[in-house]
Amino acid sequence: MTEESAPAPQPAGDRTPAGAPEPEPIRWFGTSWVDHDGGYRIRRILVPAGALLAAAAAAFVLRLAVDGIRMSDNGGFLNGLLVAAVAICSLLSALRTWKVLTEGKDRLTGWMAEEKSLGVVWIIGGVGALLAYAARGLVEAPGEAVHRADYERALTRHERRRAGRGGRPGPKGPVRARRRR
Repeated sequence: MTEESAPAPQPAGDRTPAGAPEPEPIRWFGTSWVDHDGGYRIRRILVPAGALLAAAAAAFVLRLAVDGIRMSDNGGFLNGLLVAAVAICSLLSALRTWKVLTEGKDRLTGWMAEEKSLGVVWIIGGVGALLAYAARGLVEAPGEAVHRADYERALTRHERRRAGRGGRPGPKGPVRARRRR
């Protein structure tokens, strides 16, 4: 006697069939990005606002650091070099964050894919990353396009597998081994 596990009952509002892939949650949004429900619109306002506040706080901390070096009277060249370095790090970090949010982390190549060796650049450029996150949050939930594309591909694969079986649930009986003569 074999026991067959019954599929879990689906909630009434769920539009995915039993056994279908589940959507990946997005930070701050969960899975509300799928149907734009559960406070999605209010989160779309609060997340960019929070990112802008965090960017302002990070810019203030960077300003204190730059002012501290400026007060040491090392000269105009060093001060200009420091400001340029912070601006370049912010620009690189913003570009990388934008690419991650629009195309996905697995699509990063070259210098953008470096995590450890360029970690200091990403930290110093945190203001740029936060600004890119806030700007992307004005268009959609940050990373929604990537998650939606992955989820729709998974649903398409699931539907093809189901359609390929012709409605049959699986093999009819145990597979018999061939006899040797």
